[in-house]
Amino acid sequence: MSDGTLHALGVLVALFQCRDLPAKSAIPLVAIEEPEANLHPGAAEVLMDAMTEATTFTQVMATTHSPDFLDYPDLDPESLLVFDASGGETLVAKADDASMSAICDKLYSAGELLRLDQLRPRTAGATK
Repeated sequence: MSDGTLHALGVLVALFQCRDLPAKSAIPLVAIEEPEANLHPGAAEVLMDAMTEATTFTQVMATTHSPDFLDYPDLDPESLLVFDASGGETLVAKADDASMSAICDKLYSAGELLRLDQLRPRTAGATK
């Protein structure tokens, strides 16, 4: 198996390990760093579908640097947190109003905004 296939299998196992457990036994959070790593770009949407399905029984948090992964057509812009590292600090916040508007109005995907270096965090209410 390829590295991408093995990585995707690990992500799927992590996501669905508690699918049929009673709510009191469920895992409250599955965090995945770069779920699309070494994965064929054509399979990224299938993996994102699985991550979305897993949110029905656990909280899923994923980090990525991949604009391709953020091109997912059903990405909920409200679920997106944007990180900006500058001046020795990292700012974490929802996307700013311009980015949210562009995504919600389907003018750009989050991935397209990232490629254009236009995906910005909201500065009010941000966490450092």
